[in-house]
Amino acid sequence: MLDSETKRRIDSARDILVGKVPDPKSQVEQITIALVYKFMDDMDKQSVAMEGKASFFKGEFKKYSWTNIFDPRLGGAEMLNLYGEAITSMSQNANLPELFRNIFKNAFLPYRDPETLKLFLKTINEFTYDHSEKLGDAFEYLLSVLGSQGDAGQFRTPRHIIDFMVQVIDPKKNETVLDPACGTAGFLISAYKYMVQSAKESGKPLNAQDKKRIYENFKGYDISPDMVRLSLVNLYLHGFVTPQIYEYDSLTSEDRWNEYADVILANPPFMSPKGGIQPHKRFSVQSNRSEVLFVDYMAEHLTPNGRAAIIVPEGIIFQSAGAYKQLRKYLIEHNFLWAVVSLPAGAFNPYSGVKTSILFLDKSLAKKTDKVLFVKVENDGFGLGAQRNPIDKNDLPQTLKVLNSFRTSILDGKTASFAPETDSALLVSISTLAENDYNLGADRYREVIRTGKQNCPIVSMADVCEKILDGSHTIPKGVEFSEYLMLSSKNIVDGKITFDDPRYLSEKDFFSENRRTNLTAGDVLLTIVGALGRTALVPSDLKNVVLQRSVAVLKVNKRVILPEYLKVALDGEELQKIIKSRAQGVAQKGLYLGDIAKLPVPLPTMEVQRQIVDEIAAHQRIIDGARQVVEEWEPDIEIDEEWDKVKLGDICENLDSQRKPVTKSDRVQGQYPYYGASGIVDYVEDYIFDGKYLLVSEDGANLLARSTPIAFSIEGKVWVNNHAHILKFEEPATQSFVEIYLNSIDLSNFVTGAAQPKLSQGNMNKIEIPLPPLEVQREIVARIERERSIVEGNRELIRIYEEKVKKVIERVWEG
Repeated sequence: MLDSETKRRIDSARDILVGKVPDPKSQVEQITIALVYKFMDDMDKQSVAMEGKASFFKGEFKKYSWTNIFDPRLGGAEMLNLYGEAITSMSQNANLPELFRNIFKNAFLPYRDPETLKLFLKTINEFTYDHSEKLGDAFEYLLSVLGSQGDAGQFRTPRHIIDFMVQVIDPKKNETVLDPACGTAGFLISAYKYMVQSAKESGKPLNAQDKKRIYENFKGYDISPDMVRLSLVNLYLHGFVTPQIYEYDSLTSEDRWNEYADVILANPPFMSPKGGIQPHKRFSVQSNRSEVLFVDYMAEHLTPNGRAAIIVPEGIIFQSAGAYKQLRKYLIEHNFLWAVVSLPAGAFNPYSGVKTSILFLDKSLAKKTDKVLFVKVENDGFGLGAQRNPIDKNDLPQTLKVLNSFRTSILDGKTASFAPETDSALLVSISTLAENDYNLGADRYREVIRTGKQNCPIVSMADVCEKILDGSHTIPKGVEFSEYLMLSSKNIVDGKITFDDPRYLSEKDFFSENRRTNLTAGDVLLTIVGALGRTALVPSDLKNVVLQRSVAVLKVNKRVILPEYLKVALDGEELQKIIKSRAQGVAQKGLYLGDIAKLPVPLPTMEVQRQIVDEIAAHQRIIDGARQVVEEWEPDIEIDEEWDKVKLGDICENLDSQRKPVTKSDRVQGQYPYYGASGIVDYVEDYIFDGKYLLVSEDGANLLARSTPIAFSIEGKVWVNNHAHILKFEEPATQSFVEIYLNSIDLSNFVTGAAQPKLSQGNMNKIEIPLPPLEVQREIVARIERERSIVEGNRELIRIYEEKVKKVIERVWEG
């Protein structure tokens, strides 16, 4: 477990570097080089203290020892020159083992500030060489700052996902383990820790011979020399004195084709370079897509009893292109695939929104069953937003239990009687998969209505309602305005009755229709045509309202059921699924009154109903208060008349000429955001911009409607089409200030066109910006960011309490 002091030191080292070395990957490399440098000096000192000799800093390299770097007689410039010269020369030091020489290969000092270096090395000096778990975990924490290796299409796999995959695979101490796209060696480290812990729990901890065998059995390949360097250090700090990590292209080289492994764990690159991969001819599936080839490679390189866990993008799961289908068919028909776990779409946030799944392969297990298990993970213990904050909901432990149970049933020959213990799991026969192009999307095979045992009576809607009615089937002619209203399903929104755009009726028509529905307080309204399943309660002050046929009126028997409770039951996922599954019609689906009467309703005691209603009402009050903050807050700037007024085109660089629109049919799915006028519209495999920019809508109805911001900041590697202007500012505060200001003013005078509103580049450049001094800009932006943080906190509060409401409703069905 990473201790707070070690974490503080690593954070401190990064904070010192960030002003001179802004790229996280370069920060990690500089800290890695400095740590290894310091550890070599520590080992030399240990050797001398034990009456031995220095191994690393001797001969012509003695002058580079860490002790000499810190000689108080050296001035700042001399220290900088000596350290810079040392790290560039160390790869030529014949006294170093090859591992260390590889770490220093191509190393250099990317800045020339003596004070920065002095502070940085002082922080590194606080570390001491140690093979303990503490230092290995510290290095893994350092590696966690690496976001995406975008050029290779590789994203850092969250630690808890790695550990889950390893638990399912259950690697043994005598097995060979391979990651053919190892990155920073996260999977190999997790597999090693799992073996150590398993041995402890068995009462037979690993001995020296066990560890030696493990060190020899673990291998990793990566095409990136930077990743190889980091993997070497990571494994070395976990006790692997001579780690077997190789700079190797698993897809185009045949040098290691004949090497196999008992266990393969990987999150291979999702993206292929332009023109695709040029693989050799030994693959069973012919493709130039990296994700296809990597899965094929891993399947083909398992030993006869081998197992693999592979993270794959959604294309592997359901795309119908020949290579994807061929791969799925190969995995199933050649007895590799036994389980697929679908991960939530935000599992790789904040680095990527790519939806992923995990394929579990087992050559001996798959031969013994004619079914594949599918499990859907809705929550993995962390929120699915950019921050990925911990949450209470975590489906991974239950998923692990289901996978282990299915594996046991296969080994015991009892798959015929196996039934998953959770509705998130589904067994599908191989014959059914074959009939569906081997599609591995479980939702295609999942039944709509969940089944389960209930602990309270289930009655029909007819049992709890005195009458079930609907509105007018022949809509009367409307009048221009009156006090009498006719409402439809569009007026039932967010659990309430709204009066937007009603039909006004004459007094005669109203009273004629009122005889049909005759609304009274406590009636439950249910939309049954078009937008199915919306609900509302009729309040006591509702007057002069009748309904169209699209809304049903449930006149509840208040002696057996509370109207508020019936609304809760109708809002629940169970009844919503049933309502939608029973709807009939082609052009517009709807429910008949007879279908409504047969709807199932869980009916606990009146006391329990009241408890449920009160609990939800308490949660709803918090939701409503937080929603008011979210909906009513708008960033504002109090303009000072003395501020300079500048044209927008004079304070930024316009990059519109570099934009490239790509039609949807021509886009290749990837991890880079594809931006349009109002935000991300897709993800593609390449990018044309890399940095911080302000996008401003160029066209579209939103320029006038302003339902979403027309100016928004973006950062990183992105693609932008020709529906958004792209502006680059030298000062981040100015960009943020301009973004806030543009979103707060009326731009209609700058917008041309009626059918298709457009903000041309010329008109945009003319927009006057009241620009205060830079210090004031920063103060304003900081204040608004503080307010925004509070608003986001309320948004998170809404999410949390809506989840609580959902759980209460789920309890209705659980009894």
